[in-house]
Order: sequence, then C-alpha cells, then structure tokens
Amino acid sequence: MTQPAPFAADPAQSRGRLHPEVISTFRSPFQRDRDRIIHSSAFRRLKHKTQVFIEHEGDYYRTRLTHSIEVAQVARTLSAALGLNTDLAEAIALAHDLGHTPFGHTGEDALAELMAPYGGFDHNAQALRIVTSLERHYADFDGLNLTWETLEGIAKHNGPLVNPDGTPRKGPLPAALVEYNARHDLWLHTHASAEAQVAAIADDVAYNHHDLHDGLRSGLFTELDLMALPITGPAFAEVDRLYPGLDRMRRRHEALRRVFGVMVEDVILVAQTRLQAAQPVDADAVRHLGTTIIRFSDRLFRELKVIRQFLFTRMYRAPSVVRMRAEVTEVVRDLFTLFLRAPEHLPDEWRDDVARAGDERALARIVADYVAGMTDRFALQEHARLIEGSTAWPQAPYRD
Repeated sequence: MTQPAPFAADPAQSRGRLHPEVISTFRSPFQRDRDRIIHSSAFRRLKHKTQVFIEHEGDYYRTRLTHSIEVAQVARTLSAALGLNTDLAEAIALAHDLGHTPFGHTGEDALAELMAPYGGFDHNAQALRIVTSLERHYADFDGLNLTWETLEGIAKHNGPLVNPDGTPRKGPLPAALVEYNARHDLWLHTHASAEAQVAAIADDVAYNHHDLHDGLRSGLFTELDLMALPITGPAFAEVDRLYPGLDRMRRRHEALRRVFGVMVEDVILVAQTRLQAAQPVDADAVRHLGTTIIRFSDRLFRELKVIRQFLFTRMYRAPSVVRMRAEVTEVVRDLFTLFLRAPEHLPDEWRDDVARAGDERALARIVADYVAGMTDRFALQEHARLIEGSTAWPQAPYRD
C-alpha cells in the first residue's frame, strides 16, 4: 500500500463530529461518512434526478446518481495517485450533488429565484442542510453527523466562501450555510483539503466526459463535430489510426475514454508539480496555501473551455432542451407557490416542521426543502395531481 502523503487527511486526526460518537472498530471515520451517505434517502433519490436530460427521456443518459458514482471513481483514482485519503475524497464526491433539485440546474435556477426573498437557495448549501438536518433516521441526532472534514468538503470544495474578514466573496451566503456554520465552524475563509479539491476536479472530469457521450447519444451533435474540437479531435484521430474501420459505437467509446484519460493524467501531473513546489507539511497547510492546488493545466483548461462552449451551444441550449427547461421551470414554480400558500398540501410527516415555522421565511425554507428533494418523476406527478387535477400519475410517498 502507498504511504500516505504528509498533507493527506488523517482520519486519526479528524476534528470529529458535531455529536460525539464511539469510534468504530472496523471502519475509519471517513469510511463511516461514505457509508452513511450511500445509505441516505437523498442519495437513493439521485437515481431519478436530471443530469442534463430529464430522467425519463432515456435509459442510457446519466442521472445524478450515475454521475455521482463516476465522480467518486475519478476522485478515488486521483487521490490514490497523489497519496491522499481515498475514503474522504470518495465521501465528498458521493455527497456533492445531494442538494440538487429535480430537473438539474434548471430546477435550481427556478428555486433560487423563488427563494431570493427568503435567504436564497444553492445546491451545495442544500447538500449540507440534508446531511446535517433533513436526513432523520438516527435516534441521537438529525442528519448524518458526518465528520468536520467531510462537511467542510461539501461546503467549500469549490474554494473559500468568505474573505479573511468574514465578508462573502461572491454575494450573500445561502442562509442554510450561514445557519450551520454558526453551530459548527467549517473555516469558510480557507481553501478546502486536497481531498475536497480532488472531488471538485473529479466532478469536472466526469461531466466533461459524459456530457459528450450523452450529447452524441441524443443526436444533438455528431462525431464529425467533435473531430473539429481540441482534445476530442486528436482522440478520434488516434482511434482511426489504430483501428481503421472500427464500428461507430466502439469508435466513439475508444475516443471518449482517451479524452477521459487526458484529463485525469493532466490533473495528476499538475497536482504533483504544484505539491512538490509548495511542500505542504500537513492537511491544514493545503488549506492555507491561498490557491487551489488540484487543477487542470492552463493549456488543458483553455481547451476544455472550447469544448464547454460547444456543449453550451449545441446541448445545454439546444431548442429541445430549452423547451423542456421552460416546462419544468413552471412545474417548480407552481409547486413552490402552491405549498407556500397552502402548506396543508404537504405530506403528514412535514406537518410538525410547518407547525414550528414562526414566519413566512421559515415556511418558505420548509417548502424549498420539500420541493428540492423531489425526483423528476415525483415533481411531474405531483404537478399533474395538484395543479392540473390529473390522476394519470400514481401517487407515491416522498420519504422512505
């Protein structure tokens, strides 16, 4: 087994949990975090939440669940290559999208607009809210009672959220994040651990790869289009040179797995170089470097921006996708408005929360929690039942 790097997160030195627990005999604290995330209700619901295409549009497109699994695989590969703690990186990767609404970023945009007067909405902050409050299965606490390191990674894997003086770096912080941080300081002014940074870049690697694959399968663009782009063009050219006449699906897979490899190898090489130059002596030294240590090279980042712009034009803003975005935006708006005005439509298990809500702001947060937790199919069926008056969709309980 590879010796851990000095700057790797050490489970034996974890800052612990908000609610102290007996240490497990057989699993490290980070392994227990990973397992609790996998067994959570919110994680199971990701199988019916949009990545790009609405969940029911096709069996082969990625969902938030398959995306999260792919991110975790990349995170384990990167962290192992760099001598980091693979369990922590995997736990953060598996949890990073727990807070996503139905219908992906479209649903998030709609809910953020609706929640603007009530403290805002952000899927990272919502993921933190889920694992610290909304998962209610344990006798001794709400949430999953994850370690400080995993919570930190969920909250700020994309970088510091406040300046050293405590002022927000990019606009007001979501209320959900502010409220929890007041109870359990997550050092929002520093960068996150190397493992959390690995989870963040693994997210980029995964979606840059699989959005190309899903876009090809959907017919929104072709292999010929990708041959004109950086990274993908050379990948297809190499496959054609090595395997002339290869059938279309094998050719596509061989080219895109080379794109995947280019990104992973680039991240490892850049991280090794930057870590060697910085010489962080421990995990906290990474947090205080003042810069992201796990990243793409400048050259590859520029090339990926070309691909992302292509995907934005040809996939994310394709007419068929835009039409669906408009439809599901109305679904989210209608459901939120209905539940805020008539909370008696919420399921029985939410009634206690509603009874404790002291004002409209608190009620709006409860409604946002409920709507954000919906899967694509449940949101559509509830909209049909409650708004359209249709019984075509069979009713199903929200929480299991």
